Amino acid sequence: MTDYRKLFDLTGKTAVVLGAASGIGKSSAEALASLGARVLCADRTQDGANATAVAIRAQGGSAIAAGCDAADRADVEALAAKALAEFQRIDIAVTTPGLNIRKAVLDYTDEDLDRVITLNIKGTVWFFQAFGRIMVPQRGGSLIACSSVRAVTIEPGLAVYGSTKAAIGLLVKGFASEVGRSGVRVNAIAPSIAETALTGPFKQRPDIYNLYAGHTVFNRWSSADEVATAVAYLASDAASYVSGSTLFVDGGWTAVDGPPTGLTQLAR
Repeated sequence: MTDYRKLFDLTGKTAVVLGAASGIGKSSAEALASLGARVLCADRTQDGANATAVAIRAQGGSAIAAGCDAADRADVEALAAKALAEFQRIDIAVTTPGLNIRKAVLDYTDEDLDRVITLNIKGTVWFFQAFGRIMVPQRGGSLIACSSVRAVTIEPGLAVYGSTKAAIGLLVKGFASEVGRSGVRVNAIAPSIAETALTGPFKQRPDIYNLYAGHTVFNRWSSADEVATAVAYLASDAASYVSGSTLFVDGGWTAVDGPPTGLTQLAR
């Protein structure tokens, strides 16, 4: 019988997580390390990446840190070179940074557009290129990007952001079709609303916080750790036949059309 427990074990694997200073990136680095991977924690805020690596080592894991701006091609290429020099092989590469400038389309400036597209789309392409060029010759690896529930469901002010997240879903499909013969898998996660430092201000507005919670079938936000478990799955051999997919970790957000109306009595 297949040893299913072993499929999730990342012992001996190497991983790079860009965006590891906080939120989903931080939790992803912690999850991969806890499953046995040696992790390079990278972030534009190197102090934050260092703090994540230190915390992982304090728990008995293996982690180092590096600075990297996901919106800078040269930085991303340098990160890949550093990781390869450190590990000699890269099994897992995860990128989580994203930017949302919440504005109506009619109010978007060229600067706004450039900033969002550069980080969300170009940054993902650069990441795939830099690490794909390592994984293809080594005949294996798992690349994981970060999409969003906003790729398929939207509200005013999120059209540009949502379109970039939808683009990531198609980028994942296309790149998976190109590198699959080399044993490289390409996938994305799509969270809905997670408790992170970036979403912390919503806690100061209970009306908004509760409204978003009501869009999920659980009537609550996720933790960053709950999203990181999806990253760990896609990184592992348990997902050996999964590629070109976007895994929604959205608490049922895309399964329902909003908070319950109350017209039907539900079991408690």
